[in-house]
Amino acid sequence: MSETIEPISAMAAELNRLPGIGKKTALRLAYFVASMPLEDVRSLSVALWEGRKAIRFCETCGNYAAGPTCAICADAARHNGQLCVVRDPRDVAAMERMHAYSGLYHVLHGTLSPMDGIGPDQLRIKELIARLEKGDVREVILATNPDVEGEATASYLARLLKPFGVRVTRIAHGVPVGGDLEYTDEVTLQKALEGRREV
Repeated sequence: MSETIEPISAMAAELNRLPGIGKKTALRLAYFVASMPLEDVRSLSVALWEGRKAIRFCETCGNYAAGPTCAICADAARHNGQLCVVRDPRDVAAMERMHAYSGLYHVLHGTLSPMDGIGPDQLRIKELIARLEKGDVREVILATNPDVEGEATASYLARLLKPFGVRVTRIAHGVPVGGDLEYTDEVTLQKALEGRREV
C-alpha cells in the first residue's frame, strides 16, 4: 500500500482486520470512505462505536443482547422444552433466518479444539448443565458444525448429557438441495445415508 497516502493506508489496514476483507477490498473501502462526506463518516463510526458498546451477552443463553437477556429468552412462547446448542451467536442468527425453530438456544462460544487449547472449561458447558438441572428442558438439539471440532463437541456433549434423562438429538447433515451426488464428498454422502428417513 506504499502508493497510497498514509491516512488511506491506515484505514485500509484497519479494515483488512475484518473477516472476509482482503487487502484489495480493504483499500477499495478505504478509498470509498475517503470520498464520503465527513458527516456520513461520523455517522458510520458513531453507529459502530455505540453499537459495539451496547452489545452484551445474554445472561441466560450467551447470545448477543442489548440488555440482560436476549429477545429470544425473553419470549415466553419460546419456552417449549427445546434447547438448541450452537457454537456462536452467528449460528443463532442462521437458525432464526429459517423461521422453523421455536425453542430456546444455548451458545457455547466455541467448540472443543485441544490443538488450540480449547477444552470444556473454555466453553459455556457448565452453564448448559445448570440449565438442564432446572428441569425445564426435554430435548437438547446439538447444532454444531459438521467439521472435526463440531463433531467432537457434539459427541462430548451427547455423552455428558445422557444422564440428565433428556432427549439429545443432532441436526442432520447431508446433500444440499440442488446438489449433485457426483460432486458431493464421501463424508457428506455418508452422513446423508446415515440420516435417511422413511418417506
